[in-house]
Amino acid sequence: MKKSLMFMFMAASLVACNSTSNDKATTTEETVTAITVKTAVAEIHTIDLLETYTSEVMAYKENDITPAAQGLHIDRIHVDVGDNVREGQVIVTLDQTTLKQQELNLATAQDNYDRMVPVHAAGGISDQQLTQMKNTLDLQKEVVENLRKNSTIKSPISGVVTARNFENGDLFASMPILHIMQIDKLKVMANVSEQYFTSVKVGDKVDIEVDIYPGQQFEGQVSRINPALDARTRTFGVEITIQNKSLELRPGMYARAIFNMGQRQSIMIPDQAVQKQIGSSERFVYVIENGVADYRFVTDGRRVGNMIEILEGIEAGDEVATTSFARLMNGALVEVEAPAVAEE
Repeated sequence: MKKSLMFMFMAASLVACNSTSNDKATTTEETVTAITVKTAVAEIHTIDLLETYTSEVMAYKENDITPAAQGLHIDRIHVDVGDNVREGQVIVTLDQTTLKQQELNLATAQDNYDRMVPVHAAGGISDQQLTQMKNTLDLQKEVVENLRKNSTIKSPISGVVTARNFENGDLFASMPILHIMQIDKLKVMANVSEQYFTSVKVGDKVDIEVDIYPGQQFEGQVSRINPALDARTRTFGVEITIQNKSLELRPGMYARAIFNMGQRQSIMIPDQAVQKQIGSSERFVYVIENGVADYRFVTDGRRVGNMIEILEGIEAGDEVATTSFARLMNGALVEVEAPAVAEE
């Protein structure tokens, strides 16, 4: 009986030991279960070095229509806001009363001088007196000529009237009567970083985008480059002209000027592979090597579509994780579900 009881005790102990051993094995198995991830391969791509500068669309030329003489009445304004005008077209006529009065004064001065010339030749008046009369005549000619120029005002450019500040019969003050803009051709001014001073040339093509036409680009051309840099901002001014025959663009529109500064070969990976470290601005990726995740800091560069340039941290051919970041950690065992080569 004693032997039977001892045998039963030993059998129970053996079963308990085997059960404990199996539980430990199961726990260890669960701890090392591989994390399933998708990956992409880092590849060398040729990327365009695009630089974008914000600005606004401006009229190619614009003029304030202002007479030289003050205190004249406006006889008639021949155009209104929105009207197209051509270079040399009469757009404002001022009151002629002052002009006519000065023309009479000129005629009188001319007559006096003409009568005194033979008198001077006969010795009736001195050289000084004749010279004074000649100076008075010349001065009156200038007054009349100035009034003639300003009594009829012509447009100095072809364009469209964008402002009218007076009405017929008003007394002209200091404010311009009209404002005219040339808008069939426009310009954009961009302040470009000094590092590209040798890259930008007159004649270069520049793409222009405006918010009112999303997804559409307009072709511009570099027409002028400021030869001096701004010491405060370390930038230089670039003028870009845009043909606008269809009049889709208008002065005052917010614009982005996109310059192509050349190309370079760079390592590219999908942007979802690059993660931001919590609490800092550093970026990292998980490189998968021999079924193990390797946590690496990287320096990113330009974005091209859904791809991102990597300047430092990985090499071409490295396989990087693109999913399962919540479970990944450095040294974790992984199983690649569907490795894929990054597409352009």
